[in-house]
Amino acid sequence: MDTLLTQLDERGVLTVTLNRPELHNAFDDHLIHKLTSTLETAERDDAVRILVLTGTDPSFSAGADLNWMKRMAAASESDNEHDALALAGLMRTLNYLNRPTIARINGHAFGGGVGLIACCDITIAVDRARFGITEARLGLAPAVISPYVFRKLHEANGRRYFLTGERFDAHRARELGLVQEVVSDLALEGAVERSIGHLLKSGPRAVSECKRLAFQAAGHDPDRQLQTDQETARLIARMRVSHEGQEGLAAFLEKRPPNWIDRKN
Repeated sequence: MDTLLTQLDERGVLTVTLNRPELHNAFDDHLIHKLTSTLETAERDDAVRILVLTGTDPSFSAGADLNWMKRMAAASESDNEHDALALAGLMRTLNYLNRPTIARINGHAFGGGVGLIACCDITIAVDRARFGITEARLGLAPAVISPYVFRKLHEANGRRYFLTGERFDAHRARELGLVQEVVSDLALEGAVERSIGHLLKSGPRAVSECKRLAFQAAGHDPDRQLQTDQETARLIARMRVSHEGQEGLAAFLEKRPPNWIDRKN
């Protein structure tokens, strides 16, 4: 089964679908490479005007794949840093893509899945979706996704949800700024189509320039982001091989509480 589906329609709308439904569209190093390559190709293709990112039901993306996490838990700090840089490259490519992007959030999103959403320009979620930035509960940190998620949540909410790892629903996601619109399952396609219609009324080059202008006004760009990515990749690599990170990952894989949780309570 192809883990990534693409469909370009006659309007220039490229729909990219994470297609690992049995794993809730969790990604590993292969899917990261494939998605990054797809985005880079889309950016060079004049036929592509809009990119829609979604998942095969029932989830948008659960973040990191379990088998991938097992491999990286046993890898060296250097290998983990290389691995983290690849994920950082995906997020950076999506965030600064010179085409408008729509996150069609058809279900739950956790960890890196939240990062993908935060990198999109327009975010529309079904009301049953649940979200979480859950890395701290594994003894880790949402390192490479943090710049994008933090900009959407802002400092007060970023500090709360980075630290607690608590889950929240679609309506709370809208209050936080992660999601812009919440609709029912039946209304999702119509809501996405409305946004596509608005975008198609704008000049393709103007849209790209407006997006670049927004980044400039916000004070960040791909070059500065690359420097941050190198720092966050080193951070997560250190945390993955640390005693706490190893215990958190082992506890998650073994489906038990980590040793920092008081089991008496």
